[in-house]
Amino acid sequence: MPVKIRLQRHGKKGKPFYWIVAADSRVKRDGKFLEKLGTYNPTKVPAEITLDVDTAVKWLFNGAQPTDTARAILKYKGAMYKKHLLVGVKKGAFSEEEAEKRFQAWLEEKEAKIAAHKKEVEDKKAAEKAEKLEKEKAINQARAAAQKAANQAVIEEAEKATEGNEPVDAVEEALNTEQSIDEAAAQAEGKTPEEKTEE
Repeated sequence: MPVKIRLQRHGKKGKPFYWIVAADSRVKRDGKFLEKLGTYNPTKVPAEITLDVDTAVKWLFNGAQPTDTARAILKYKGAMYKKHLLVGVKKGAFSEEEAEKRFQAWLEEKEAKIAAHKKEVEDKKAAEKAEKLEKEKAINQARAAAQKAANQAVIEEAEKATEGNEPVDAVEEALNTEQSIDEAAAQAEGKTPEEKTEE
């Protein structure tokens, strides 16, 4: 039975999430599988991968063939390197303890690289956010300055318009005051202002 190590798609439309599985190559992509080896989430930066390395190595030794993407993931997580080391142990090139020591050293180096990459991505995001904030501040300040200038222009125009109309405004105000006094007196007597004027 030809066995493949491949990805099985899960997740919503536009948000893929994959299981890494060992499956019969004749079965549909999302059909039955023999064993689940891990998960792969490409939507996160960097991509989030979990893998049972020992089980993956066991399947590789049993002749399972990984697809191109699965091979890249196995390489990334060290399954291919561990298989290579175990082949060396079988040939007698070095001991199993030495192979484990080399694998742990490789893992530490890989984790350091991943941590550096994560920090770089986070720093880039923070810089982009700060730059965007500065641009928004500059735009808001420009808008505020333009609004202030427009308001000042309106105030100046209003002042110019009222400079020649001050006596007229005073007369109109006095007339309005007189009319309101007449209305108040007429109401007190129970007559309309017109009847009071006729008297």
